[in-house]
Amino acid sequence: MYSFKNDYSEGAHPRILQALVDTNFEQEAGYGKDRFTLKAGELLKEKMGRKDVDVHLLVGGTQTNLTVISAFLRPHEAAIAAKSGHIFTHETGAIEATGHKILSIETDDGKLTPVLIKKVLDEHTDEHMVKPKLVYISNSTEIGSIYVYKELKDLSEFCRKNSLLLFMDGARLGSALCSEESDLKLSDLPELVDAFYIGGTKNGALFGEALVICRELLKEDFRYHIKQKGALLAKGRLLGIQFVELFRDNLFFDLALHANKMAGILREQLTKGNFQFLTHSASNQLFPILPDKLIEELQKKYDFLIWEKMDGNDSAIRLVTSWATKEDEVLAFIEDIKKCLS
Repeated sequence: MYSFKNDYSEGAHPRILQALVDTNFEQEAGYGKDRFTLKAGELLKEKMGRKDVDVHLLVGGTQTNLTVISAFLRPHEAAIAAKSGHIFTHETGAIEATGHKILSIETDDGKLTPVLIKKVLDEHTDEHMVKPKLVYISNSTEIGSIYVYKELKDLSEFCRKNSLLLFMDGARLGSALCSEESDLKLSDLPELVDAFYIGGTKNGALFGEALVICRELLKEDFRYHIKQKGALLAKGRLLGIQFVELFRDNLFFDLALHANKMAGILREQLTKGNFQFLTHSASNQLFPILPDKLIEELQKKYDFLIWEKMDGNDSAIRLVTSWATKEDEVLAFIEDIKKCLS
């Protein structure tokens, strides 16, 4: 069985594993005070061209989301998210468990817009309801769409005008930034959002997300929040080493480009086969609609998610490519589709 189920099935890029082995017996300070974590922070600031941001390394996406949102919001304040957003659908109520409601919005493409957010603001007018305060977005989104510069700029301006915080989940930020349809750069993000994170778990690291806090008023005491949420890793060096390897050159972006290239091959060949897609995706997640009988045959050799039943005969599946996806396996998948159809 070859898996197209997610982009974290493999372990880590060999360079990262080698760096962990090479530094294994070096003694370092704990809790993110080690030289590797400090170096990773400096490298990221250089890549963004910003010295005035704070960088914190955490283990995973859900952990980062709940730590950030609970730290940034007062008890009566709520987060706004797309109904497909990760914090609303796939985090087991983690945000609600911190005491904050999520106000969800139905979207066609997984992305939020000023018009959609304004409807929520108009519905929450006084102290008898929660107060919308933070806008949560993902780039790429849970259904593979990405934000381009103008879309994010419009969101940013709207949020600032309405005293809302804008937080970007970047679990798949590498794929989004490296998409052929993207005109966003990493250096644009500190100008446009109040905080975001750079996902390592889904782009070549064993684990790890690099949180970047851009707004001054959100920085104070954040390490206290990390510790209180059980997210301050004693052996923080394990995170630091990985992000040094990812960002001391272009490895992070090279790995994302590979994932996108593999997805591009699948997208092109499925389009040539006249298959429709559930949603337009410009990243490393694809949602083709296939006949159920074809899906049953493919499941004998490949692992993937059945995303949505379309009718009695067809379903949308999710195919995800990664930094380690083998081109031979992608081509074999396409060939098996052709064989099944013939």
